[in-house]
Amino acid sequence: MELGQLLVDEGLITSEQLTLARNEKSTDRIDHTLIKMGLTTEDAVLRTLSSEFGMEYIDLKDVEVDVELLTKFPTSAIYRHSLLPLYRQNGHVVVATDNPLNLEGLDELGTVSGLRLEPVLTRSNELRLRIRELLGVGGDTINELVRQRSEEGIELLEEIEEDFGELAEGAQAPSVIKLVNELLIEAVKLGTSDIHIEPQEHSLRVRYRIDGMLRIQPVPAEINHFYSAIVTRLKIMSHLNIAEKRLPQDGRIKLRVSGREVDVRVSIIPMSHGEGVVMRLLDKAKMKFDLKNVGMPPSIVTGFKELISLPHGIILVTGPTGSGKSTTLYSALNEIKDPATKIITVEDPVEYQMDGISQIQVHSRIGLTFAAGLRSILRHDPDVVLIGEIRDGETATAAIQAALTGHVVFSTLHTNDAPSAFTRLVDMGVEPYLVASTVEGVLAQRLVRRLCPHCKKKVPVGMAQDLPADFPKDKVEFVYEPVGCRECTDTGYSGRIGVFELLTTDEKLQEMCADNASATKIRAHAVQHGMRTLRQSGWEQVEIGVTSVSEVVRITRGDIVGQVAAG
Repeated sequence: MELGQLLVDEGLITSEQLTLARNEKSTDRIDHTLIKMGLTTEDAVLRTLSSEFGMEYIDLKDVEVDVELLTKFPTSAIYRHSLLPLYRQNGHVVVATDNPLNLEGLDELGTVSGLRLEPVLTRSNELRLRIRELLGVGGDTINELVRQRSEEGIELLEEIEEDFGELAEGAQAPSVIKLVNELLIEAVKLGTSDIHIEPQEHSLRVRYRIDGMLRIQPVPAEINHFYSAIVTRLKIMSHLNIAEKRLPQDGRIKLRVSGREVDVRVSIIPMSHGEGVVMRLLDKAKMKFDLKNVGMPPSIVTGFKELISLPHGIILVTGPTGSGKSTTLYSALNEIKDPATKIITVEDPVEYQMDGISQIQVHSRIGLTFAAGLRSILRHDPDVVLIGEIRDGETATAAIQAALTGHVVFSTLHTNDAPSAFTRLVDMGVEPYLVASTVEGVLAQRLVRRLCPHCKKKVPVGMAQDLPADFPKDKVEFVYEPVGCRECTDTGYSGRIGVFELLTTDEKLQEMCADNASATKIRAHAVQHGMRTLRQSGWEQVEIGVTSVSEVVRITRGDIVGQVAAG
């Protein structure tokens, strides 16, 4: 029913008054024209509409708007349709409107946010005032400008010098800039951790590492002709020497992509067919430094929290590159961060800035190594020290000395499992008795891919293929296998989660370490005294349907020692 006729039928106005309003030929909605002419009141119209459409009529002055919820909706659509999301209620988002027939606007907001909306009626003036109060005057105009800027590509957060001469002529062409921006935008959109750009003899290969696995990214064949310009453009963005093509170079790009800050670490190495480029993307918006988000099971969280709360000693996190060690350490620092605690880090590079923590960037060329940095910061009276990585005997010795002088030292080490950390430090030249007396615990970790929740397939254990000998068939009734669908781009997996192995030092282990026992013996002792291995941690994730058997087999090795010890 037409709105004007509805008001006539409800006795709010007469047919003659409706005809008068229509003769005004106003672009306003008919009820607004009637109100302006003084033929009815907004309050009366809204109460009538509320009754007719079964929508609640509210006074916005009495409502507290959920500001965090508001950020999930586009500002331009809120202004354009005069719709204001208020708060969540019974699985819906309550949205204020002055027009019960505004189905287009409600559909747009619902589609963009992915949330179910429940409209309520309110006065026009109050609605407009509240929108401006919450989003600012001219918010719709600013939003449009931001949208246009984001469409142009990427916003660099550091200025680029313009004068690069003839060498940079091709690299600064708008088409090359756009091409590089598109590669970066697509990578961020897909959740890529690394971009590999590799020159072949007659072609160019681009690969994105997503969820720990490299995938070839389709690119036009003609991109090969622009390879030199692409590398030069990346060098310019990274503040590197564009004339140097014979030596490796490392740089950094700071970007804002779709409103999110992204740090890109760039490594360029000369290869047989040109310069190879690898870019590591650190998306700050996606990072949440919380031990719960890391994926630790409750038993590991309890033990690890006890370790990081100790008054002194070394706590190590081990694993290969890209296994989430830095995220775990940052989460640990976040856990113990306190105004009464001085925390200093020495990193190469500083990946994420954290409030309340003093962070130092290593500069090996000028002598600021991990070891040199650690010796200096001990004079800054820290309580907790984080060393990005123990790479050599000098750094290991400096870490040991820091622990012996009453400091808590966090660091990472590249070993295959937790027990190997003890023997690795001894191999670096640290006396076994010093390792025994300072290392309080070691956390080994890996990242396994999560099964896609939309397509994973439940399979009885008896029908599962290629189960390894150490799989606990007696404990598990079903396993899940990857299938592949549109949601996970046919990989069967979406996202990653950690598997962990926590070794806490006890008196017997200290004796074994002081006697220079092998990693195998240390491992057997740890398993006998309750250590859950990486493999066992992986089986736990299989049991609850988070990952697959094949993924655990890919990432961890079998527990031969554990089986012998248990037997």
